[in-house]
Amino acid sequence: MIEVELSKIIIDEEKREQIIVLKDKTDTRILPIVIGLNEASAIRIHLSGFVSPRPLTHDLIKSILDSLEAKVDKVVVDKLVDGTFHAKLYIRSKDDEIKIVDARPSDSVALAVRMKSPIFVEESVFDKLTKGEI
Repeated sequence: MIEVELSKIIIDEEKREQIIVLKDKTDTRILPIVIGLNEASAIRIHLSGFVSPRPLTHDLIKSILDSLEAKVDKVVVDKLVDGTFHAKLYIRSKDDEIKIVDARPSDSVALAVRMKSPIFVEESVFDKLTKGEI
């Protein structure tokens, strides 16, 4: 697995696409992922420091995990199937148990930025990018 960081969010109004760009922390590789408008907004809102008067969905999930004394240990973008990225949330309970939850990369990144959790990409996903399978 390669640790990455959220490098930028691109809003392409002409194509009506929102793209998050994950960058390898130790290399120059990048992984662009097309995401929905709501998820892009959720990430941008948090990064801008805006605090909603009522919890947004990803803030609610964070609050639930906090109240259960659980945390997102890490996010892993683990595969690419038919042009669609898949991710897993590794959630650590207060009893130190790890539960793995299937999630979209967009929701995973939105939650990771709120919980300051590391983000990883499986090497095989980067390999598919290099081979032009994306």
